[in-house]
Formats: sequence, structure tokens, C-alpha cells
Amino acid sequence: MEITIKVNEKRITGKRSPMIYGHFIEHFHRQIYDGIYDPGHPLADADGFRTDILEAMRKIKVPVLRWPGGCFVSSYHWKDAVGAHRKPSFDKAWRVEDPNTFGTDEYIRLCRKIGCEPYICTNAGTGTAEEMSEWVEYCNLESEGQYAKWRIENGSKQPYGVRYWSIGNENYGSWEIGAKSTDEWGRLVREAAKMMKHVDPCAELSAAALPDVDWNISLLKNCGPYLDWLSIHEYWDMMAEKNCPADYEQSMAFTDRIDHSVDEVRGILKAMKLDGQIKIAFDEWNLRSWHHPNVHTIKQGVRKEEYITPRDKNDDNSTYTMADAVFTACFLNAMNRNCDIVGMANFAPILNTRGCIYSNKEGIVLRSTYHVFDLYVNYMGDTVVDLWAESLPEMTVTGKDGKAHTVGTLDMVATTWSDRAGMALAVVNKHREEAFELCIPQAYCGAETVIYKLEGKETDSYNDVGKTEVFIEKEELGNCHEGMKVRISPHSVNVIWLV
Repeated sequence: MEITIKVNEKRITGKRSPMIYGHFIEHFHRQIYDGIYDPGHPLADADGFRTDILEAMRKIKVPVLRWPGGCFVSSYHWKDAVGAHRKPSFDKAWRVEDPNTFGTDEYIRLCRKIGCEPYICTNAGTGTAEEMSEWVEYCNLESEGQYAKWRIENGSKQPYGVRYWSIGNENYGSWEIGAKSTDEWGRLVREAAKMMKHVDPCAELSAAALPDVDWNISLLKNCGPYLDWLSIHEYWDMMAEKNCPADYEQSMAFTDRIDHSVDEVRGILKAMKLDGQIKIAFDEWNLRSWHHPNVHTIKQGVRKEEYITPRDKNDDNSTYTMADAVFTACFLNAMNRNCDIVGMANFAPILNTRGCIYSNKEGIVLRSTYHVFDLYVNYMGDTVVDLWAESLPEMTVTGKDGKAHTVGTLDMVATTWSDRAGMALAVVNKHREEAFELCIPQAYCGAETVIYKLEGKETDSYNDVGKTEVFIEKEELGNCHEGMKVRISPHSVNVIWLV
């Protein structure tokens, strides 16, 4: 089947922030300890960081890294993990001991090693507005007060200059330690934001939100003047209690309204005339939720085999197939199309659990989703322009809910570069079996045409230790000519260069 598209470079949707390709790391399972931070490991550097993981992070140019949570943060007290005398604490969110050997200073060191912006999420569960503002003091004041002096004493004379701060994590949810009502949340965020801005007026603040009218209106009425961002989260394939991953077709069903929460929050911001001031930080997202049974329930697991051992199932690399890659690309396309209001997004997490990088004692595996970030970060342009077609194919798939869902078969975004000529097209084919012929617009005749393809032989193809089935292939197609068509393979993610 042939698909004819049209592109108008003069109709600009917006300038895409690199932070929509951001990531997230939490003190959960093997993300920090026995993950990125593993002093004594043969591949660790002098600061205890795994150099192979750092290299993989640098390749996808991680622009911003959210930390330390996640649910973990809602009982985390940052002062316990700073300075020479640290004591282990019991993490009430995940019910394990945290040695506190990785804290603020180590996190900033990690961000500097990979060249990304730090984004600190504060404790709005058991924490206080004062504790949050003291964290800003530690990071951003030159020398005033005991906390800036403490940072200097700990070896960092210059302020860290942390620009991005989140007040809380999912405090609307019953599962969160220190959950709040709408009224409680509005008051706490206002007082925390007030104190944090008094410490550093240049700090940009987000607060936990969701596509809920009552919650957001209360929050924005109380705190709108203080906020720069609203933080929203979403996982589509929910597996917290039962680890039963959606198959390829079920995963495609989740793409029918992949950006619904952006649309809903945009509407609230627009109605309150705050859409010019506040942007959306989609700062925790993934196709599949993390598997952690018997901890976010009223009845808790008693034996570790009931609530800790099952977390190892997150690290089954066969779970992360072309379904994950195609979904991830569709999400990133949606964020590009909404780049006028979405300024940040954070894949959750970057390492282990459901991450795009998997580590073990011997090395790392780059899962299918890692290569999607490689494509978008390194090959897509930074300016989103208008792309349309008179008709696009649709397909009907059966979702995990057992219902039929009609979804577009192709998902496409057109971008240009602000510093050079040319165009980059992201083209995602969700169809399990059918290929398409994409007709290149005649306006690009003469341009050098290159396609970067991410595909697997099967929809269930995946990467594992000693096994690489999903990877990027480059094909040079020569100069574009009239009537030129580019083949878009089934279940694939592609970036086409016309330069």
C-alpha cells in the first residue's frame, strides 16, 4: 500500500525541548545499588559509577535525570545521605534498607558525568516545606546558612545550581506514603513553593498533578503563581501485582489515545489562562508499570519471597520486545506534537526494572527501547513542522481489556533543524505484518535520502546477554527523485533523513 504525505516546513508546531527525551532513576531494586552505583565493581570508576552504563547514557545524551523517586521519596530525608557520617535507613515505600551511601552529592556527580540537568523530587509525604527549602539551600546557595556551608564542608565549594525541582510524587494516590487531600495538597505546595523560591528565585518548580479537574483546579488556584510545571505520570500496561505483560497487539491498543492526559491537562491550564506560564512535565512514563506485589496494598507481604523476590521478574529481558519499541516511539511522537506545552518527559526508569538499559555483573544489554531513544535523540530535528496525509490506514486490535480498539497504523512526525537545512521524518509502523510504501514529497527531490531502521524479525524479538535481535540499521537510498518511495517494514521504527 502506498502512503502519500505532505509537509509544510513553514507551519511550525513548536521548538522541541531536548528534555522530552529525559529519564528517571529511583532507589528501587537494582537501579542505584548494584546498578549505576557499584563501588568495587571491576567496571566502576573512582567514584563508584559503572563506566559501561555511563557510556550508554552519554550516547543517548540524557538531557535531564529525575531522582530520587518515585514512591521512595515520600519517606526519604535527604540529610541522612549527606556528609561523612551516614546511617542506613528503612525505606518504608519499598520495605528494604537503604545504606544512604548514594545521596545528593553522588547524584550531582552522576549528572555531571553524563552531562545532564539534575531534577530533584522532594519529599512531600512525610517531609515538610522547610525540609524541601533546606535542600535547595544545600544545592544552590553560595555560602549562606548552615546547609550551604555543609555542602562546602563536604567538598563542593561551588553551588550545584539545580534548576528543576518537583514538589512531591503522586501524593494524590492512596498508595503513596503521606498522601494528601486536594485541600491539603494546595496548602502544602503553596508553602513549600514559597520557601523554595525565597531560597532561589530562579528555581523552576513542578508539583504532582494528574488529569483530574478537582485536584488541578485546587492546586492551581492555590499555587499557580509559584509553579512553572505540572507533573503527570502514566503507565499503560499495569503489572504492579501480577506480572502478565501485554502482547504486541494488546500493546498497540494502548496507542489509541496515548496523549489523552496531555490534552486534559492542557484544557485545564488553558481554561485557567495558565497555559502560557506553566508547562507539562510528563516526568514518569513507560508502557509497562513496575512489578512490586504486596507493598502498595493494605495487606502487606510477610515473607520476602512474597514482596521482594518477585521484583526480579522486571529484569526478564524477553519482556522488552518490538512492542515496547513501537509504543515508546509513538509516545515520543506524541510529545513532539505537543511540544508547545510539554517541555519535559522522563522515561521510568533508565536502568534495570523496566529500563532501556539492563546491567549485570559482566556488562550491559541495550533493550529495544534504548535504540528508540538513540534514533530520536541523535537523528531527529529540533523543530516540529506540519505533516499530513489525505488518508491513513487504520487497524483494529484487541486490547488487554478484551475490547476492540481502532488505531492508526502509521504514526509520523516531521522535523527540521534550526541550525541546518534538511528534514527528518519519524515513521512508526504498528502493523504486525504489513509493510507500506511511503511516497516522498517532490519538494525534496535531489536531497540525499537515508533511512535509519529499528526492527526485529518478529514482534517478540528482544535483546539479552549474548543475544541481539533488535538494533538500528542504516541504509543509504541515494538522491531523492520524483516518485521515490521508501519501504516501511512491519512493526518498525524509522527515521528518514532528507538532507
